[in-house]
Amino acid sequence: MKIVVLDGYTENPGDLSWAPLEAFGEVVVYDRTSYEESPLIAERLQGADIAVINKTPISAQIMDRCPDLKAVAVLATGYNVVDYNYAKEKGIAVLNVPTYGTQIVGQYAVGLLLEICAHYGAHDQAVKEGRWEHNDDWCFWDYPMIELHGKTAGIIGFGRIGQATGRILKAMDMRVIVSDKYPNESGRAIADAYVDQDTLFSEADVIFLHCPLFPETEGLINRDNIAKMKDGVILINNSRGQLVVEQDLADALNSGKIYAAGLDVVSTEPIRGDNPLLTAKNCLITPHISWAAQAARQRIMDITADNIRAFLAGTPINVVNK
Repeated sequence: MKIVVLDGYTENPGDLSWAPLEAFGEVVVYDRTSYEESPLIAERLQGADIAVINKTPISAQIMDRCPDLKAVAVLATGYNVVDYNYAKEKGIAVLNVPTYGTQIVGQYAVGLLLEICAHYGAHDQAVKEGRWEHNDDWCFWDYPMIELHGKTAGIIGFGRIGQATGRILKAMDMRVIVSDKYPNESGRAIADAYVDQDTLFSEADVIFLHCPLFPETEGLINRDNIAKMKDGVILINNSRGQLVVEQDLADALNSGKIYAAGLDVVSTEPIRGDNPLLTAKNCLITPHISWAAQAARQRIMDITADNIRAFLAGTPINVVNK
């Protein structure tokens, strides 16, 4: 059994162990291979029974060049980097990790909002630059301080992560309305109401995106839907960058229609220097790290090992292309 990890660094920059995978046989780990189609991907997968990836693409052409490949284990929930339909045709199982980051991603989403509301980092820096020491008053602030109590949060996508975010917001006495294709009892126990998207856009003071990237959600935050929102709304997105038409969001930020955005994802990652959000007003951007707490990454490792163990036993779990 040969397992090849093609882009292992973000999962394990040195603070975890690959031992859970090494229990199954030979494991070859590359920190990085390529985030675009490349002959190097197939070259490194020669003789591999299982490919372990995060963002390295596995296309039909690569699968055709890797006759020994039996499974692709994705170190993430999202699996759009794999041509999973072609993998099904080839009898190659695609396995993902569906639940590793529920709490940390919800926590991070609310953290982005809190930073927008109080600008902790900027005020900390101002103090350390001596501005408080030499201030005439006993306090000062450079940005409006926003109280969230009583405001309405709208969450688009109310699965596990959306519900984790919702529980935190309810603890802050916010009204929580949600839009989701599949209302359920656990969601009803948290949310004040399930509503359609247009209602959510028109009523929410803060909008969280926790929906997956599908053709029907791509570009969801666009000029037309922004026009339906309250003036001064706040947008939080640590789901997928492609949910947002970035120029439309930048225009709305610059005009003040959207007061601020907190983003942990963008359409192309790493971000490109010409992304309009880099120069937009009141736009907080972090480098796709909502998921990166060590505890969450350890869960990814453990669940990936469980996925491989079950696959080898003939009882596969977390298969996305059945």
